[in-house]
Amino acid sequence: MQYYKTRYVPNNLTFVVVGDVNGEKVQQQLSDLFNAYPEKSLKPVFIPSEPPQLGRREVHKEFATELTHFSMAWHIPEVTSPDVPALDLLSTILGDGRSSRLYQRVREEAGLAFGISAFSYTPGDPGLFGIDATLDPKKREAAEQLALQIVDEVKQSGVTADELDKAKKITLSQHLGALTTMRGQASDISSNWLLTRDLNFSRHYLDAVQQVTLDDVKRVAKTYLTENNLTVVSLNPKGSLSGKAELVKPVAAGEVQKFELSNGLRLLVREDHRLPLVGMGAVFRGGLLAETPQDNGITRLMTKVLLKGTKTRTAEQIANELESVGGSISSEAGNNSFSVSVDVMKPDVKRGFGLLSDVLLNATFPEKAIAREKEIQIAAIQQEEEQLTSVARNIMREALFPQHPYALRSNGSVGAVQHLTQKDLLDFRDRYLIAKNGVIYVFGDVKADEIKQLVEQTLGNMKAGALTLIDAKASMPLAKTTMVESRKDKAQGVIMVGFRGASLSSPDRYALELIDEASSDLGSRFFIRIRQQMGLAYYVGASQMQGLVPGLFAFYLGTDPQKLERVRTELLDEIHNLANDGLTPEELQRAKKKLIGQQEIANQSNDAFGYHCALDELYGLGFNYYNQLEYHVNAVTLDDVKKVAAKYFRDQPYVLATVRPPEKK
Repeated sequence: MQYYKTRYVPNNLTFVVVGDVNGEKVQQQLSDLFNAYPEKSLKPVFIPSEPPQLGRREVHKEFATELTHFSMAWHIPEVTSPDVPALDLLSTILGDGRSSRLYQRVREEAGLAFGISAFSYTPGDPGLFGIDATLDPKKREAAEQLALQIVDEVKQSGVTADELDKAKKITLSQHLGALTTMRGQASDISSNWLLTRDLNFSRHYLDAVQQVTLDDVKRVAKTYLTENNLTVVSLNPKGSLSGKAELVKPVAAGEVQKFELSNGLRLLVREDHRLPLVGMGAVFRGGLLAETPQDNGITRLMTKVLLKGTKTRTAEQIANELESVGGSISSEAGNNSFSVSVDVMKPDVKRGFGLLSDVLLNATFPEKAIAREKEIQIAAIQQEEEQLTSVARNIMREALFPQHPYALRSNGSVGAVQHLTQKDLLDFRDRYLIAKNGVIYVFGDVKADEIKQLVEQTLGNMKAGALTLIDAKASMPLAKTTMVESRKDKAQGVIMVGFRGASLSSPDRYALELIDEASSDLGSRFFIRIRQQMGLAYYVGASQMQGLVPGLFAFYLGTDPQKLERVRTELLDEIHNLANDGLTPEELQRAKKKLIGQQEIANQSNDAFGYHCALDELYGLGFNYYNQLEYHVNAVTLDDVKKVAAKYFRDQPYVLATVRPPEKK
């Protein structure tokens, strides 16, 4: 009733009368009738425009029917578009009557349909050009292919002059036939006015129909009847689709396969044919754990210069060869390893792996490139002094790992980097970039047997060597809680509390990872109490580093320098509560879901998935460690977390690192 009262008002009405009447009397009668119904304000009706269709859409469903009812349709413009007369004529040529193309070829000659027709529906808004058919469910696909073939023929060759003349006559006859009755004339006038506000639109339309040329018909067919603008639907008898459902299984990625080459180099391959992309790379033990204060920064410098030229390629040629096919190459250094990775598309797998192999086996470490990369690395070291969290982390690690490589900085020290030579880089490369110290991964649209053969051919002659860092020692235990501080001329203070953490092989790692997750997000107890409730911090969280030997676990925050003393007390209190009580059931459950979900998200990308599988294999966890993580994480109980929290945070000495502005003089 509300809708009726809102829309059925005089100023929203067109009243049409055709016949043997007196116009003036009718107008007077209407005036008398509607005087009692004043105009009403009409709320504007907003109907959003349908966005352009950018790809074929298709739906087939079962229904309570004996035959298949099939439709194809393409979006076309509204009735006022100059293309509509040609589209209407095309629908007549294709499917109006028994002499139309679709009827003759699909029904009569091929026997693929019981009935078939075409239509051009053009209201005041954009409309549809379509083909409807009734057919045997077994013949649906064949009928669809033939109908689309007929449409393509029109797009390529157009229609004949005879077909166009016949369509024009049919159109004229249908319109004139509709005007033979008073009802037809009233309908014509009302639709003209409602849709176009032109009482003579039909006459103008028929004039336009007569002007349509053969080229016009061909043009509109090519413009609108495209694959990306097509929607295909059908309703089919129950049970007729079930047999085909199994044929439409999504392509699934294969399991990770491991191979070992004759020289001891391990190879991981995962076949994933869902996209024509391939991520590949090589990881080797090394990194900070292999460095000393005298050569600190050598891993990062070596990995960068590794890409700056080989015996047969310059740095520019390496970059151009991959970028010309949409690929990329990069290298990285970490705490326990270093890596080189390449991303390419399927046709360029051999090119990409050939380049990766060339870099690994034949890098020349040009002096000029070494000098340039030294400048860049030293600039990065200097830039770290501008980042307060980096400053805090560096001084914390130095105090937490006395006389141990984990105390070193990933970018190195200025003095050490300056003194590194070409010979140093070559010696480091030859010591660690060896077969038994590395793992190769190739994940993506590949075949495992072909990749195994390719890797054997290209890297089979890599020096075998031996697995390194197997005797890496843990840092000496921290004797007592230590306070360290750095002064920086910045309007912010940073606090970092560092504890000794676990190694990658420790059974405690799962509980620590859950504590890390629970302490780092926006719902953590640290965030809610210290930042939200007390307003004492800009940011607050936790992080950890696990390595081949025990690493670290740190809590950190950034704050106003004036609040440093108070916020330090609050942070230590929260750590103390965590050490004594562990996590709540809600915190543990949220952390488990987040940790497992993050792994699943990360594993969607073949390059990232391959890299992490290779690292797990390199560190002795096994390439299929990702399959075990969910089990181990879900197995952690509240009591487990409480014991681990007490073990690492309650009675253990820690390093409290503070970065604050200089004292005012």
